Amino acid sequence: MPTNKIAACLWYDREAEEAARFYAETFGGEVTGVHRAPADYPSGKAGDVLTVEWTLFGLQFIGLNGGDTFRPNEATSFQIMTEDQAETDRYWDAIVRNGGQESACGWCKDKWGHSWQITPRTLTEAMAAGGEEAARAFAAMMTMGRIDVAAIDAARQVPA
Repeated sequence: MPTNKIAACLWYDREAEEAARFYAETFGGEVTGVHRAPADYPSGKAGDVLTVEWTLFGLQFIGLNGGDTFRPNEATSFQIMTEDQAETDRYWDAIVRNGGQESACGWCKDKWGHSWQITPRTLTEAMAAGGEEAARAFAAMMTMGRIDVAAIDAARQVPA
């Protein structure tokens, strides 16, 4: 059971366990619980997986197999801070190659419809710096799908 006072609950049709195992494997987390329905419910039967619990980076998540009533959208996303291009590529490729979709500005969507922002720290550092440095990095980012760390680093430099 979750030990924190708050945990993010993600809605799935029937794939919460598959998603949780994918996230745990991809991001180095752990599936901590799989709970089955004690009785029939609107989108499932007694004995079906109803909820799944997992942790990623010390945060607790719950996946609910609630059926096809609701769909995730970009209004909620998970931002993963990366240290370099290799880590950026590893996470991006894991999501996209597992049935996900590429988007713009470092965003991608997993095959269950949840949005991820794969964000190199150099980009957030540039935004925090503000001014012209932020403007240059932002302009570079706006042309990208997957973030190109070298291009962001180059954009951060003061023009000669």
